[in-house]
Amino acid sequence: MGFLAVFLRFLVLALYVVLLGRVLYSWINPRFEGPLGRFLFETTEPILRPIRRVLPQGGPLDWSPLIAFLVLSVIAGLVGVR
Repeated sequence: MGFLAVFLRFLVLALYVVLLGRVLYSWINPRFEGPLGRFLFETTEPILRPIRRVLPQGGPLDWSPLIAFLVLSVIAGLVGVR
């Protein structure tokens, strides 16, 4: 496996972990206070903000992380790093 494939696999896994961390952290501290909260927010917000602009409001639930997971899975499948 080449370096690029390993790097892309690591990047996809890291994005999965950070997105999951944000979802779980939002249940504990929805204002994302503290260093971990700020890191999760600042890392994932550039990914989630464009999705939120396109999605209609879903009531109290934020569907953008689910859509981000799906898009990331499709991209990973297209480049063959699953």
